[in-house]
Amino acid sequence: MLETEALKKVFKTKPAVDGVSLYLDKGESVGLLGPNGAGKSTTISMISTLVKPTSGEVYLHGESVIKNPSKMRNVLGIVPQEIALYTELTAYENLKFFGRLYGLKGKTLDKRIQEVLEIVGLEGRQKEIVKTYSGGMQRRINMAAAMLHEPEILIMDEPTVGIDPQSRSHILETVRHLNEEKGLTVLYTSHYMEEVERLCDRVYIMDHGRVMASGTKEELKSILSGEETIILELDKPYPSLTADLKTHDSIRQTIETEKGLKLIVPKGSRLLATIFQEAEKHQAHILNVNVQVPTLEDVFLHLTGRKLRD
Repeated sequence: MLETEALKKVFKTKPAVDGVSLYLDKGESVGLLGPNGAGKSTTISMISTLVKPTSGEVYLHGESVIKNPSKMRNVLGIVPQEIALYTELTAYENLKFFGRLYGLKGKTLDKRIQEVLEIVGLEGRQKEIVKTYSGGMQRRINMAAAMLHEPEILIMDEPTVGIDPQSRSHILETVRHLNEEKGLTVLYTSHYMEEVERLCDRVYIMDHGRVMASGTKEELKSILSGEETIILELDKPYPSLTADLKTHDSIRQTIETEKGLKLIVPKGSRLLATIFQEAEKHQAHILNVNVQVPTLEDVFLHLTGRKLRD
């Protein structure tokens, strides 16, 4: 349905996106993951016709979007990172304004406004000024505005950043409903791995403007099929222990966490005894140890060397 081919964007002499090829089948929910500066937003901007590529192509149903951007604009809804609403207007007035931009009017527009308000769960708050809404409610109205014209494709660029748990849960459930029950095609970016695991059929991992890996969640996890993860819970940080473990030949990766350390090691390497010896040497107090199979987060760290929210 949607495909990019060797998409590239250079700003001055620096490539922000460097040869990205990806695709979305009709009715799929696809995740686009990457740390800050990976090129996700620039890729989205080129797909949505806001930024013209330096080279490469975007296709919609096999036709060039670069040559004919209006076809993409007619079927695309975008929920941006930043709130894109007139905060001095009511939710209803905002939706009426955006609906008119989409060419909707009269009873058709009024009916559609009520439908999208119901989808985002704010039909009873439509006459209130948007600036009085919580951040989560504003994001839900942002989402409603993107769906007024019944798009075939919905791009959601980190739609749950900085919002309350109730609104976050509502947005995720709404996306799941629209994708699974209404057949809406979704491209979803997030700083929260659990959201992507919950919503997406396939995932692309980007860094430094390139796609590092892609596939289903299970296919991506298989990248580390020969590894296992050791979770160390410590009573406090031990920088000297962390530094020593990072230089250990058999430990593939050492990642600092809120509660201690996460180590990616070869499966069956029997490194626990060595790790305990290192902890004793640095007088580090281990509260808990857990050995598990690698997660999608571990794959992301392995490929990019950074946490998703770095």
